[in-house]
Amino acid sequence: MLPLFRHLKSQLIAARGFVRQLAILGSTGSIGRQCLSVVESLAGRFGVVALAAGGNLVELAGQIKKHKPEVVSVGDSNRVDELVAMLREKGVARLPAIHHGREGMLAVGTHSKADIVVSAAVGVVGLEATYEAVKLGKTVALSNKEVLVAAGELVMAAAKKAGRELLPVDSEHNAVHQCLRGGTHGEIRRLVLTASGGPFRKTPLVALASATPEQALAHPNWRMGNRITIDSATMMNKGFEIIEARWLFGVRPDQIDVVVHPQSTVHSMVEFVDGSVLAQLGPTDMRMPIQYALTYPERLASNDLALDWTRLKRLDFAKASARRFPCLRLAREAMKKGGAFPCALNAADEIAVAAFLERQLPFLGIPEVIERVLVRTPRVRFERMEDVLTADAEARRMAREEVAKLAVTAAAAS
Repeated sequence: MLPLFRHLKSQLIAARGFVRQLAILGSTGSIGRQCLSVVESLAGRFGVVALAAGGNLVELAGQIKKHKPEVVSVGDSNRVDELVAMLREKGVARLPAIHHGREGMLAVGTHSKADIVVSAAVGVVGLEATYEAVKLGKTVALSNKEVLVAAGELVMAAAKKAGRELLPVDSEHNAVHQCLRGGTHGEIRRLVLTASGGPFRKTPLVALASATPEQALAHPNWRMGNRITIDSATMMNKGFEIIEARWLFGVRPDQIDVVVHPQSTVHSMVEFVDGSVLAQLGPTDMRMPIQYALTYPERLASNDLALDWTRLKRLDFAKASARRFPCLRLAREAMKKGGAFPCALNAADEIAVAAFLERQLPFLGIPEVIERVLVRTPRVRFERMEDVLTADAEARRMAREEVAKLAVTAAAAS
């Protein structure tokens, strides 16, 4: 009887016109896959009209068969025929319109039927499409850090003009968003973002020089994509989150603190002017903030997600060490300078992390490359999205140069 009941309930919801249509940028990544898992768990509440992916065609083909989007995008033109062949092998009778590259991302992000655009693509690849979605007044569920780190001022100005709120998917900002429902903006004393401390929280500082990609990818609490996992190890992800929080919640930089909380149970806190602190707790499962963003302002029941209080023995908090995590300092410096500096911070980090994963750069070379790029970055104020993309490309070029220089130095020393 239960499956029949769920089927009838789904039909009723659809008949009442409550079905929200989604476009997902980065559908085959970790957040994209978990977003579709949430959609499947809330049968009848959401439809999927557009999906954008990179090169994981096997995953994308399965998503297309299950969710039947009208439009999809792949990384480049060479993938289009390959995807068509896969879909025909799977017996998909009605193929979606298939786009690729920049034009494809824009087609997905601006789809006319999309009520919610989930921005989950890794890197600046999803920046322009997300910006256009915001300008169109679509609800944007934001997971892509680069959107606000690289172009926060432009994106938030567009959101204000459209009269729409960006809904954060990152667990930390999602937690702040939930806590702020308990007070007004003028009552905020400070936001406190929690950080697990990653795999190197207690590693002797001298040992960090020889840290391997395998060690850095061994996050103690979360299962995420490679780049964000390395960013957790360097705590650059928390630096990005400071910049994001500044834009999302309209607070001053000095109103944002970071504390190390190894259990990752308290996702973030808001301290109000009267000394009261509201904290949001939950399991280390990204489906919870995803569901919150998709269903906001409602809260819907979930049978799969719950905090196991019997396993919660203690909650520890400690100061985040700038000596251990120099990327935190670099992020605050970039935020203070503004303009092109946060964009360069993000671009340099992406190049440096990739070089580390490819064993071209030592772990401590990541902040070194970033700092060198920031020193070379000119003061530029962004007026258009083209300015952001130009600054991003230039920072990446400089970062590759700095990686090459460090590699030559390391080779000479050995």
